[in-house]
Amino acid sequence: MNMKRMRGRHHRSGGSNGGSVRQQNGQIPLNRNHVFDSNGPDLRIRGTAQQLFEKYLQLGRDASGAGDRVMAEAYFQHAEHYFRILNAMTQAAQQNQQERQERHARQRPMAVSEGDDAAEEGAEETASEKARPGSDTELAPVEA
Repeated sequence: MNMKRMRGRHHRSGGSNGGSVRQQNGQIPLNRNHVFDSNGPDLRIRGTAQQLFEKYLQLGRDASGAGDRVMAEAYFQHAEHYFRILNAMTQAAQQNQQERQERHARQRPMAVSEGDDAAEEGAEETASEKARPGSDTELAPVEA
């Protein structure tokens, strides 16, 4: 079969998923720098989710101020879509950060516990020193 004759989207090579931009579950990867091509109600806009959200919000306000309620609602719906994408990105980032922290905590339990034992022994010594009579930390009775 001649490879030059193959046409279509699904014949790309490279990468574990065929060189596709999409992940295994078919969704766009959640990345703050991902650029979207948005086909709005009457125009096409390209930018990040944050940029598109702000642009559609501004277009909605402008249309509302001009008295075009239908177009304003369409712009606000597009803005809401990108707002939801931003929320999904934020939640994914928080979840990834939490998983990294948990992995980090699981990797260092031995080193932390050894250091804690030494710190506790030192704390016990200082507590016993404070309880000794005649030490600097003992309070003297106040004469009236």
